[in-house]
Amino acid sequence: MAEWTEDDSRTYRDIAPVAVPRREEQLATLLSLIPCPPDDACRIVEIGCGDGRLSAALLELFPRVSIVALDGSPSMRAEARTRLSPFGDRARVVPFDLATVDWWETLFGADAVVSALTLHHLNDAKKQYVYKAIADRLSSRGALLIADLIAPSHSAGRMLAADLWDDSVRVQAGVHDAFPQADRFEAARWNLHRYPDSSEHPAALFHHLVWLRHAGFTAVDCWWLFAGHAVFGGYKTIEAHRQGASYEDALAVARRVLE
Repeated sequence: MAEWTEDDSRTYRDIAPVAVPRREEQLATLLSLIPCPPDDACRIVEIGCGDGRLSAALLELFPRVSIVALDGSPSMRAEARTRLSPFGDRARVVPFDLATVDWWETLFGADAVVSALTLHHLNDAKKQYVYKAIADRLSSRGALLIADLIAPSHSAGRMLAADLWDDSVRVQAGVHDAFPQADRFEAARWNLHRYPDSSEHPAALFHHLVWLRHAGFTAVDCWWLFAGHAVFGGYKTIEAHRQGASYEDALAVARRVLE
């Protein structure tokens, strides 16, 4: 598995406002797919919570949700604890090692497992094991919802993804007046589609959907795709569930959390 360092954590926190393509859209898409009505007391696990923004958005949008937020970086966990402290005992930030199985026990009975920009650190075999472990431990209504890098299947698609990612960075740097962060994005060679790194393991979207189906998810899909990033995942059952959060409400919360 790719080794994540505290230097990586610092770099990511600094450049994330410009480096994550259409970040508000990605976050709002994840929020609107949670298989729970806003007034339901469901349980969520976040794999790789970083500084806690996704968990904070979930806790705000779903006022009865409880979350276990997992991360391997001490500095990220510290920021997540600070950000989630207003939610009291509804949020628990826990250290974990993504490459081990020790954290799998937190998955039992979860109604949703979410992950953003984390699972591409695993090789393809380990991704499949994790998908199966999650499917076996989710509640009957459960879902696995992922926002992550994917690997375009053809060089033309990879070049397009790289160009769109760089363009997105420039646009967002202008919106946030964050041109130094854009320069740091380039200096760090963060665009994996332009600067492949053998220690990172993004996989083709098609492969993810096949692995999810084989793991036991009945309904698998991709709901958002841009610049070599996708929001995809699966639901345990294909039966209709009670209405979750609207995209409009999810987008409003995403904007507040990302301010």
